Amino acid sequence: MSDQPAAPVTAYEPPYYAVVFTSVKTTATSAPGEYGATAERMEELVSRIPGYLGMDHADSPGGLSITVGYFRDADALHLWRSDIEHRAAQKRGRAEWYESYTLHVAKVERSHAFVREPAR
Repeated sequence: MSDQPAAPVTAYEPPYYAVVFTSVKTTATSAPGEYGATAERMEELVSRIPGYLGMDHADSPGGLSITVGYFRDADALHLWRSDIEHRAAQKRGRAEWYESYTLHVAKVERSHAFVREPAR
């Protein structure tokens, strides 16, 4: 994941899609290594998908991880879902890296944002 300052993905004009991936990792992912490299590669790959809008990610101290990817349309989602490297990473995730996960795909019907004005 990025080392840039925390900021949510901007609000886009609906409709678009949100893919919510919530997971609990195994102890195999607690040390740096192949999981981190694979996560970086997936971020690189998804950013190349036409219609990919961005991603928000957070980890809780208790081990819950939430990643939300945003896509302009169902075609973009299909391209990401069917990417060969992504499919291989999913398979490895089930075999090694995740104790559990859920995946939710939602069509966004309303979206807005707030950004605090700089202090003067």
